[in-house]
Amino acid sequence: MTEAVAHDCTRISPCSAQAIELDEGDELVVIDPQGQQVSDLVAYNRNDLDEYLSSGRSIDYASKLWLTTGDLLYSNRSRVMFDIVEDTCGRHDFTLTPCSKDTFSIIYGETEGRPGCEGNLAMALAPYGIGVDRVPIAFNVFMNVSVDGDTGRIAVLPPTSKPGDHIRLRARMPLVVAMTACSAGQSNNFQYKPIDYRVVRKGG
Repeated sequence: MTEAVAHDCTRISPCSAQAIELDEGDELVVIDPQGQQVSDLVAYNRNDLDEYLSSGRSIDYASKLWLTTGDLLYSNRSRVMFDIVEDTCGRHDFTLTPCSKDTFSIIYGETEGRPGCEGNLAMALAPYGIGVDRVPIAFNVFMNVSVDGDTGRIAVLPPTSKPGDHIRLRARMPLVVAMTACSAGQSNNFQYKPIDYRVVRKGG
């Protein structure tokens, strides 16, 4: 039996995104190197890009909002895309959409027109023919969103992640995955830092 081989760590620069390909059985480790930095993660079936990672399906089948070790992440076709096999942070969001130019205008009053995670994900996914309108709700790794059980009011709080915290996801099908180092101030305690990741490939 061939042992898994860990590839070197790769860094996503602040306010940017990268896309990678995974084979079934590969493991993706997303790391917060400096603490309190969110990474928006989206995924697509590499063999049929119309199948994508689904917030609604994953939350529905888990019957909870906050997913962690032992939980499954499902596609829009109710097939498992990832197992969460290890999670040292334990708090992530799967409800809020990636930040965009409109986010910065409506929430922050910015006029610069930064692309945000939505635009950065679309740029990273452009080689696969995936445009901005096909960027779904992301699995917002390390994002800390509180929900009032009585009023339904939400609040975006500073992440609880500490330097070196990570989540390990095992691919259950061939995937195209895109990740950001999030650009939204509220998500990252109004600081912008990198996100690291490494891939552990089955069979090397």
